[in-house]
Amino acid sequence: MKTDIQIQKDVMDELKWQPFLNSSEIGVAVKNGIVTLSGNLDSYAKKLDAERAAKKVAGVKAIAEDIRIGVSPGAGKTDAEIAEAVFNTLKWHSAVPEEKIKIKVEDGIVTLEGELEWEYQRVNAKTAIQSLSGVRSVINLITIKPKLNAFDMEQKIMAAFRRNATVDASKVNVSTIGNKVVLTGKVRSFAESEDAEDVAWAAPGVYHVENKLTVEEPEYAF
Repeated sequence: MKTDIQIQKDVMDELKWQPFLNSSEIGVAVKNGIVTLSGNLDSYAKKLDAERAAKKVAGVKAIAEDIRIGVSPGAGKTDAEIAEAVFNTLKWHSAVPEEKIKIKVEDGIVTLEGELEWEYQRVNAKTAIQSLSGVRSVINLITIKPKLNAFDMEQKIMAAFRRNATVDASKVNVSTIGNKVVLTGKVRSFAESEDAEDVAWAAPGVYHVENKLTVEEPEYAF
């Protein structure tokens, strides 16, 4: 098993590997495999990039964030200007039906509401705007219409797991409660847990994914 010091070094190295991050701006602390990221960054997108980078590291069990969004060139933008930029971005995004999305901006915090058919549309709506100048964070309240019955949903997700090269389908169990998917079982890494959750979110009609997967530490022979 990796020690906390080894995990800390690996996370710091992974942050240095990211082309759009300045690793000197991000503090990394590790306790019992739980990584805490701290510091002050100039955009919400960079905060998400730092989190994704840390999740890739083997041995990481969870991420705690204390990163703040600091002063940036877009900080002087009004909420009206930010709302207009968000609207225009969604309007020209081919994978997002912007006419079904309501936008609210308050103090640089963007809230998205509405009802869509696919999770990828919901995700793309947030991804498209999170790097816009002046945006401090994005609250995604868009809901998904249920399209499949519970049995069909479970079967489609399991089939997707079997097609996925990074998820061991034999160790992941899928159950549904309404349009909520519950994942249980064991995975080899935190990244595999994230991949399994992403696969479940891709199923039509999924409104919530409860990830109860546990990370199984590999045994090393010395």
